[in-house]
Amino acid sequence: MTTTLATDRGAHTATPVLPTAEARLTLRPLPTGDARITGGFWAIRQQRNGRDAIRGAHALLEAAGNFRNLRIAAGLEEGEAVGPVFMDSDVTKWLEAVAWEYGRAPADDLLELQREVTALYAQAQADDGYLDSVQQIRGKGERYTDLKWSHEMYCAGHLYQAAVAQHRATGDDALLQVAIRNADHLVRTFGDGTAPDGTPKTRDVDGHPVVEMGLVELYRETGTRAYLDLAHWFVDARGHGIIERAGGEPTYFSDRVPSREATTVEGHAVRAVYLAAGAVDVAIETGDSELLAASERQFADMMATKAFITGGLGARWDWEAFGDPYELPTDRGYAETCAAIGGVQWAWRLLLATGEPVYADAIERLLYNAFLAGVSLGGTEYFYVNPLQQRDHAHQDENRSPAHGRRGWFDCACCPPNIMRTFASLDGYLATATDGGLQVHQYATASLGVVEVETGYPHDGRVRITVTEDGPLALGLRIPAWSDTTTVTGPDGSTGQASQASPAAGTLHVIDREWSAGDTVELTFDTTPHRYVADSRIDAARGQVAIERGPLVYAVEQADQQGFTVDDLTVDPAAPITEEHRDELLDGVVTLRIPGHAPAEHLQPAWPYRRLDGPGGTDRAGEATSVDDVAGSDDRAPRLPAGSPVTATAVPYYAWANRGAAPMRVWLPLAR
Repeated sequence: MTTTLATDRGAHTATPVLPTAEARLTLRPLPTGDARITGGFWAIRQQRNGRDAIRGAHALLEAAGNFRNLRIAAGLEEGEAVGPVFMDSDVTKWLEAVAWEYGRAPADDLLELQREVTALYAQAQADDGYLDSVQQIRGKGERYTDLKWSHEMYCAGHLYQAAVAQHRATGDDALLQVAIRNADHLVRTFGDGTAPDGTPKTRDVDGHPVVEMGLVELYRETGTRAYLDLAHWFVDARGHGIIERAGGEPTYFSDRVPSREATTVEGHAVRAVYLAAGAVDVAIETGDSELLAASERQFADMMATKAFITGGLGARWDWEAFGDPYELPTDRGYAETCAAIGGVQWAWRLLLATGEPVYADAIERLLYNAFLAGVSLGGTEYFYVNPLQQRDHAHQDENRSPAHGRRGWFDCACCPPNIMRTFASLDGYLATATDGGLQVHQYATASLGVVEVETGYPHDGRVRITVTEDGPLALGLRIPAWSDTTTVTGPDGSTGQASQASPAAGTLHVIDREWSAGDTVELTFDTTPHRYVADSRIDAARGQVAIERGPLVYAVEQADQQGFTVDDLTVDPAAPITEEHRDELLDGVVTLRIPGHAPAEHLQPAWPYRRLDGPGGTDRAGEATSVDDVAGSDDRAPRLPAGSPVTATAVPYYAWANRGAAPMRVWLPLAR
């Protein structure tokens, strides 16, 4: 394969997931170059991501020592490796972001950055294809001696994804050549059978999955079947004691139960969802229906028992792990940003495989709430952890704690470049295609093949779609599960005359007809704010409500309140919620005004517990209370005594902490 420069082929938006023609799918990504966000909500975030975050990250990676590690491994400098063992993966996620961004908005400086760092990777690579700068420096020739922790194949997987992105978006295959040499090395080293030298191959798996996704995508780009076969082997090797025999705790590493037998996700959240996404890749390329069905079961159980209302994944700070079913703490919930990104990747693959709108709904929830909360409006400061509550006077020594506010980088910097590559490749997640059909899953102002989309989504529930070419087309439109009533106005499928339809929530509404260029369809979704209560088994949210408007989860943040603290707020269960469009606030949002109660001042009793049965029980406002006062009339949501009437202002959860770290709540206790 000869090297082709990006400037020879031009740049174009491309998809991170491009199944082969033989893959067993219901839907396919749009062809390269067909999907492009052109304005509105996501375009602003993409612009800031490309202009400031991606370009600024080069200096941050230099300062953190990532590039120096590669230069030492290449023999260009001397010294010891710095940082975590997976430092190379931060660079390759950033390189992937550079490639997608160049395809989205070509610029010479991006091309120069890409070539500079790609050349460094080629220089650092060993003659046999091995490449991991930290291990090459610290291991002094040893390889794969502690795969449960070394992240050697984790770094390889991100290298493959970056190489594929570079080739698809820019046409340059320099990094692809590096990836191919490394993947060939893995094929010679791991799996069943014997290596070229006649010795048995190594039967081992990496403690942090992602190589599975990377290998499959490399197979899709090169046609080398051995990469797919090795990915299949890695997926099926899980759950058979390999990591446990090496001294690892099997649950943490998603290694307790075989992938095709597991019924839920467990252990380290990012590891689990990356493995699951890779399993779907393998399933659709090999036609493994058993493996696909297992992944569908696991995803359904995760969303039913282990996802926060934001879609956030991972309940525990300890081991960054999923907890037990319904273990979803509000103030100590982890919900790592990388886990949200992995959840999107998994759901997208399931959507392609099955065509079921539930996966597009999940992607929407994850993107707007779990993912977007992890980055500042400016695009250059980040949260690693995304809890649903920040207490007054909160303090955490952990660098990654939201109590410190958003950070420009982390010692463990997996999230920032992951966010960058997600923004830069977001165009590819909007729509899919079938023979004769186009399906719009995520609503953004965009050009999607033969349609143009205009919308103020997610703050505005109106969407206008214009068909740009004459001819037959089955146009599919996702009707969000949250929209109680939806109106679709456009040409009738048979007569072509104007008509209205009211499709059911959570479905794909299809208009199949002969179109003329300029024909339009208008959708109006119901964005009425609603209160939600949690399943009674979610102890941390019992007696509280969360509020959603359209696809957005809302939060009450201290910056918007006057005369009371968020920690003291209780809200009325049925009082009207009013909306206000605030173009000047937080890049333009719809705020919600929520009637509630709070004491005039916060009282701190000597003992913060009080009896309900018998004399002496008083509430925070000094009024007598009883069991009935607290229990209320709704057994699912016991209520607290009320203080003085107040009106709280809520903003979209994704926008919190852009005015400093301050108290915040998503789940709001009910007043009596």
